[in-house]
Amino acid sequence: MAKDKQKEYQLVVFAIGDEEFGVDISQVREIVRLIAITYLPKAPDFIEGVVNLRGQVVAVIDLAKRLSIPSKQRGENTRIIIVEIEGLTMGMIVDSVSEVLRLSSEHVEEVPSVIQTEVQEHYISGVGKLKDRLLVLLDLKKVLTPTEIQHVEKVVSGQKAEV
Repeated sequence: MAKDKQKEYQLVVFAIGDEEFGVDISQVREIVRLIAITYLPKAPDFIEGVVNLRGQVVAVIDLAKRLSIPSKQRGENTRIIIVEIEGLTMGMIVDSVSEVLRLSSEHVEEVPSVIQTEVQEHYISGVGKLKDRLLVLLDLKKVLTPTEIQHVEKVVSGQKAEV
């Protein structure tokens, strides 16, 4: 009998407020300290603005606002996770980044309907079970709608002309 091959997830783990999240490391380009963000008028409230990241204009969203969960006050541990979604490079502000870990698929479950999280269920791809905690696994492709992604692309391309 053939053995079921276990899939292994490699995750970047971060916190927003009192909740811990994980995203697939393949979607993360880099993690940077909070840098000056240029405000953009008329942008949706969860879009903080844009940053100049080594010559590239990158839109930055406040992930806590997007997920409608309370975050901690920005400080020394606040980070911007630079991600690639649908070919678009974007930054996501989180309260802190704690680790990169490997998690076997046997420790990942689909979202139980009774899960206690304030994050809307369609953003969640699963729940990772660790020894002493649960990790909410986010599907970054679902964090923004295609219309919002187009809006972010327009914002960034408009900024490039002005920078």
